[in-house]
Amino acid sequence: MSKNQVWDGEFDVIVVGSGAGAMAGAYSAAKRGLKTVVVEKTKLLGGASAYAGASCWLPASQVQERFAVEDSSTEALTYLTSLLGDHEVERREAFVKTAPEFVAEFEEDPAIEFKFIAFPDYFAGPGRKDVGRSVMPEDLPREQIGDLADIVRPRVEEDRHGNGHEDGPLTAGQALIGRLLLAYTNTGNGAVCLETALTELITENDKVVGIVVQGPEGVQRLHAEVGVILGAGGFEANNEMRQEFGAPGAAEWTMAPDGANIGTGIRAAEAVGGVVDLMDEAWWAPGSVQPSGQTAFALGFRGGIWVDTNGQRFANESLPYDQMGRVLANAAAQRIPSWFIFDSKFGGDMPGIQRPMNTSPEEHLAAGTWVKADTLAELSELTNLPADALNASVERFNGFAASGVDVDFHRGEDAYDLFFADPSYGPNPALVAIEQGPYYAARMVLADLGTKGGLRVDKDSRVLTKDGNAIEGLYAVGNTSASFSGRFYPGPGTPLGSAMVFAYRAVKSMIPAKVS
Repeated sequence: MSKNQVWDGEFDVIVVGSGAGAMAGAYSAAKRGLKTVVVEKTKLLGGASAYAGASCWLPASQVQERFAVEDSSTEALTYLTSLLGDHEVERREAFVKTAPEFVAEFEEDPAIEFKFIAFPDYFAGPGRKDVGRSVMPEDLPREQIGDLADIVRPRVEEDRHGNGHEDGPLTAGQALIGRLLLAYTNTGNGAVCLETALTELITENDKVVGIVVQGPEGVQRLHAEVGVILGAGGFEANNEMRQEFGAPGAAEWTMAPDGANIGTGIRAAEAVGGVVDLMDEAWWAPGSVQPSGQTAFALGFRGGIWVDTNGQRFANESLPYDQMGRVLANAAAQRIPSWFIFDSKFGGDMPGIQRPMNTSPEEHLAAGTWVKADTLAELSELTNLPADALNASVERFNGFAASGVDVDFHRGEDAYDLFFADPSYGPNPALVAIEQGPYYAARMVLADLGTKGGLRVDKDSRVLTKDGNAIEGLYAVGNTSASFSGRFYPGPGTPLGSAMVFAYRAVKSMIPAKVS
């Protein structure tokens, strides 16, 4: 450290951001006796991770073993290799090797406990698991976390309406962030700075040694003796960056929390020599347009069909959400926006598992984000869809429902297609005829769960320069880094699982620097 440098805070490790990867890195560091601080620019912890269903794709862990689910690292690696080919082989192998170790160490802490949840891997192929490889946090009783719950971001349905947590335990993403926060706090080595934004990284002799922040105390310079971990999300809420790098969709359609994920960490690292990759990529998802103009992440359709602006069906509606997002993006002019067509078999609500944002069908209808009609002909007028094409699409699909075979898009032939289906319908429960008026159409667009392009990193999450050299003292995890999975979304919880594992690896790689 330069004798001329004046610091406003001294730490071993500084973590920027507070999603699952950031909090896993912070806990890993604090547990090892490193004085750690989490710097979060909003007033709540968790970022988009707190909104998540909290599946964490973590192969071959003791959780699978505890729940009598057969899996192995070899099978997981076979599956990933079948998808990813030669993309990021070293990081892929490091992830698969480290996932069981990560889970075992974290579950040693009484604040952290996972359970297995069946959720199929997203692609057919060698090594695939029809029950998946996802683990989830156990619900976190409010009495266990106490007042710390007040700084955990609530569910998206509540947060976007300015509300706090509902009564009862923290669940899903809130449970994940809450458990990591509780474990972190219990180490006695961790601090949290809310409403504190990174503005730049500080370097000395080509090493990152600290950060400049803007917070309640004004501009401050914080020193990091060992390292800085950037886990501040991607740039999904920054339309200028999306346009610069050709990332489809729009900031208003993303699932990022308001005021977050505008690429600050990525830009700060670029300024000190870091390079980026996959910047046109995201974790895509269908988005049901809300009256506010934002979207609700929609998945698990149990009925209905999706038609483009020509009134024609264009995909297997039961595809995993990232794959459906790619279908939308590949013909954006005809498919964004488009319409999801369904009938009244489901009580006037959309036949799927989705994030409703506390928006009722009546509110949708009043806002025009949904339309309702007694006949398909009237529905076509309200949506400006060609009547003949819409009627033909529905008739053809109903024929598939009767036969049980979707000749056009093979809906219901994959384990994932059937995962959400209602078995009371047949002969193929993923194919439910549209025949019971009134009929509905929901406006749909391309949403995302976050961008997945970011800083290039090595297997220990060290940020790389254009020459492939690691920038000393600087690490990036989660959506601040370019995903090891490239242009694929292998299974439910890949973003969360990989973010935490690579944050854990980052901290382990720092330890020799501290010891020396």
